Amino acid sequence: MDKLLICQLPLNISKWVIIRAIDICIKLDYLNLTLMTSLQKKLFFLSLFTILGFISLQLPFNKLAGSNVSFTLFDFFAPIAGAFLGPIYGIISVFSVMIANNLIKDVPWTTGTIIRLFPTLFAVYYFATIQKKGENRLILAVPVLAIFAFLAHPIGRQVPYYTFFWFVPLIAYKYRNNLYMKSLGATFTAHAVGGAAWIWAFNLPATVWQGLIPVVISERLLFAAGIAVSFVVIKKVLTVLASKHVLPKLEISQS
Repeated sequence: MDKLLICQLPLNISKWVIIRAIDICIKLDYLNLTLMTSLQKKLFFLSLFTILGFISLQLPFNKLAGSNVSFTLFDFFAPIAGAFLGPIYGIISVFSVMIANNLIKDVPWTTGTIIRLFPTLFAVYYFATIQKKGENRLILAVPVLAIFAFLAHPIGRQVPYYTFFWFVPLIAYKYRNNLYMKSLGATFTAHAVGGAAWIWAFNLPATVWQGLIPVVISERLLFAAGIAVSFVVIKKVLTVLASKHVLPKLEISQS
């Protein structure tokens, strides 16, 4: 008898019941998102950014003319992670991506492989902590120490002008309100760490460092542009998804 009554419901009432059921489900999903604890939200976005980071590492972007440098989208995506996750979670996410990628691809753990793990982490920290109104200047010690480390090497003293690149993060700090300058400071912080470690690990001759100068200029300008664009795009996407209740709202560093 009950089944018969249900079948005899007017079509418009049936539609209303379905619409109300869907509306309730959407509201329940949104309630679950809003009730997530701060830790749950951080772990959720940590997982999300780690997955996105790993995917971006598999997507080649371009190869710089005149060099053997190949870019992936990860080069643009990684430094911004700290702006969304905070410096600690951002570093954990990026470091996890690089470790997982090396393990999955069975990359040999050479000196170069190990060194490459760390420069980007400093870029993450720089981008996350050099805020519009922030006072955290600790990261600025990194390029300064890199300059001293490079010049302490006998070969480094033959090309002291190479370290001029590493004054960029210090200059960019003054103009940190500008997203591109902030991105430029981040990518040159990574470059400083890598350069200082590389000269001591491999003793590359002065001619190599001289030849790298035009490559570095092109490479880092492109990196900075990619980082800035990535930040704007990811921020916009997260804001839209949060407004549609697809993702929980995430506090994002302003730039």
